[in-house]
Amino acid sequence: MADSQPLPSGPGTHAGEDASACADGCRAPDVPAVRDVVWIRNARIARLLSWFSLAWMVLEGVLGLVAGGAAGSVSLIGWALSSAVEGLASIIVIWRFTGSRTLSETAERRAQKAVAISFWLLAPYIGIQSVIDLTTGHRAENSLLGIVLTAASLIVMPVLGLAKHRLGARLNSGATTGEGTQNLLCAATAAAVLIGLAGNAIFGAWWLDPLIGLVVAAVAVKEGREAWKGEDCC
Repeated sequence: MADSQPLPSGPGTHAGEDASACADGCRAPDVPAVRDVVWIRNARIARLLSWFSLAWMVLEGVLGLVAGGAAGSVSLIGWALSSAVEGLASIIVIWRFTGSRTLSETAERRAQKAVAISFWLLAPYIGIQSVIDLTTGHRAENSLLGIVLTAASLIVMPVLGLAKHRLGARLNSGATTGEGTQNLLCAATAAAVLIGLAGNAIFGAWWLDPLIGLVVAAVAVKEGREAWKGEDCC
């Protein structure tokens, strides 16, 4: 039986072992480092999109209230007031991704409740005014500004909403996803309000405005309930 040979030793062997160890030990730290860079970049994009959303909501809310007040349109006024709710969601996401701050579960839960309460404060006004307008036969005036404003939001909001949904998944951020959901809701209600304004202007269907106002109120109650329970909202 041949004598067992000792394992070779020497600089070449140690170098190979070192190279293998380095290959295993040096690459591993790079993976989370790359992941962190990507995460930070996505967080920065989420924050910038929220700043844009906040500026848009301020402009949308002010112009919507002016147009809705001038036309006497309850659905347009309600839609404009809902911009404050969406602006709050934007502020939360900006706060979440500013500096080294992290969002605790307690802070996120409080934010969800604040959004829920704001929805519930909005719904009664829209619902009651819509019922009054339906029963009294109130006819909203035509509003070109309202039509242009809701049409613009119908274009911008879905783009923002879908982008924030993608970022929310990448960041594992319920706040970002929730803000995106509110942007999509804004687009849906903008479409409904636009139908009411156009129907009134073209066909004289005055009842569309308060009827859509009731739909907006119902959606506000639903979203408030989901926000309170923490379902897909900030």
